[in-house]
Amino acid sequence: MKLSGWGRHPVAECEVVRPRDPEALRQALAVTSADLIARGNGRAYGDSALNPARTIDMRGFDRILGFDSTTGQVIAEAGVLLADLIEVFLPRGWFPAVTPGTKFVSIGGAIASDVHGKNHHAHGSFGQFVDWIDVLGPDGVERRASRDENAELFAWTVGGMGLTGVILRAGVRLTRVETGWIRQTMLPAPDLATAMDLFERGQDATYSVGWIDCLATGRAMGRSLVMLGEHATLDELGEKERQDRWVQQPKRKKAVPLDFPSFALNSVSVRAFNTLYYANGRRQAGSALIDYDSYFYPLDAILEWNRIYGRKGFAQFQCVIPLAASMAGLTALLGAIARSGQGSFLAVLKRMGAQESRFSFPMEGYTLALDFPMRQDTPALFAELEAIAIDHGGRFYLAKDSLLTPERLRRSDGRTAAFTRMREASGADARFRSLQSERLRL
Repeated sequence: MKLSGWGRHPVAECEVVRPRDPEALRQALAVTSADLIARGNGRAYGDSALNPARTIDMRGFDRILGFDSTTGQVIAEAGVLLADLIEVFLPRGWFPAVTPGTKFVSIGGAIASDVHGKNHHAHGSFGQFVDWIDVLGPDGVERRASRDENAELFAWTVGGMGLTGVILRAGVRLTRVETGWIRQTMLPAPDLATAMDLFERGQDATYSVGWIDCLATGRAMGRSLVMLGEHATLDELGEKERQDRWVQQPKRKKAVPLDFPSFALNSVSVRAFNTLYYANGRRQAGSALIDYDSYFYPLDAILEWNRIYGRKGFAQFQCVIPLAASMAGLTALLGAIARSGQGSFLAVLKRMGAQESRFSFPMEGYTLALDFPMRQDTPALFAELEAIAIDHGGRFYLAKDSLLTPERLRRSDGRTAAFTRMREASGADARFRSLQSERLRL
């Protein structure tokens, strides 16, 4: 079966097994000595959930097993999506404490990638709200791991990209909310320095995210739209919003009907889009009530939006630069992107908070994420951007990666050696592998 990540690059022919219970999964682990990797809903962008020998499709593990209305802890199997949790629990007044930019990611995938959201500066990553995990190890034994029990396994599994074992189920805490609406404040920033100042002054906001014009140059370099957000209270809703307090009325979704031709995304079309988008954002400056989908998941409203990049797919570059070097690092990155003319209209800037972890992506600083169509010169551009990030102390998000080299990974992240030693000592390296782990020699 041909599989890819959301970026549609690379594509690999994989043997796929879809067990529906732990016993079937153990049998799949026992019947072959081949290595394997678990796959959730396929929303990692690159090759981290691809294994030609055996890819375990975890979407059959899709049951919600319990909920504690006092603590907000939901017990769910690894294949349950954040969208499922929202559908069930938002009308009860609960929402994911941390969510990435799509709700179609599985619980297992969110833990393995230790995803982050628009509130990392305030609340940290997804792993901060995971109380325990049940993991099937390389020996076929199921172990419960938490901060107090099998703590090493827990620490390495959160952010371990599925390379410590197969996540079966987890206890995850949700956060209490009064409505499904977000009180958004739109703040235009004419340049990068202003945008970063708005993020710093917005540290008290629960959520913050910026769209950034990656092709603007000169005085306009880094011009952005910074969007702060809070969960709206019931008292803040108008009559219209109260009629749909939990935003349950279904939206009409749009779809990309075909793969765009390779020439559709070019410097001219992207510059034109960015200019119009920034102008429209300036007109919308100020506060407004918007539904949670529009704030957290704007691209989920466009089915198969990855087809915009054409048949060859796309690669995403995402790094985080330490706080002290963020201005210099981001300036250098934006300059290189503008010179290349390969900019993206889906460029995101976020302020990250402090985080200590074994192998997770976040650290305190600024993260820049943007997509590039896969073309002949894309790997060379990524090599240039990765070198700039490394020179400024940055590191890279493996859930979005498809082009990083083992040398650049090790230069950017000193934790890599300890991660590979852990895998060798536990025997996980012999059973759990992906195309990404092979490429990066993990």
